[in-house]
Amino acid sequence: MPDKPRTWDQFAIKAELHRRGMTLTKLAEINKLNPGTFRAVWKRPNQKVERAIARFLKVPVELLFPGRYPKRSNTILSREYAAESTGEKTTKDAA
Repeated sequence: MPDKPRTWDQFAIKAELHRRGMTLTKLAEINKLNPGTFRAVWKRPNQKVERAIARFLKVPVELLFPGRYPKRSNTILSREYAAESTGEKTTKDAA
């Protein structure tokens, strides 16, 4: 029977860091970042912090923070109307 994929949440991530002898504060110091940003990563997304944690754990950031990745850009206008907002001509206008 295949292993169930590991679910990563705040507590699992912190526990794995501690198992490997690391704390968020130490990880912040290693990466020359503010320790407060590491402690706040659970409430406020921060790509640098998320990637530093993922690098240390050798786990893809998308698995550690699945609700935050992949990054999506919310586009209000469709491609059809995007050209109009920038003043570019569309292929429809060129004909």
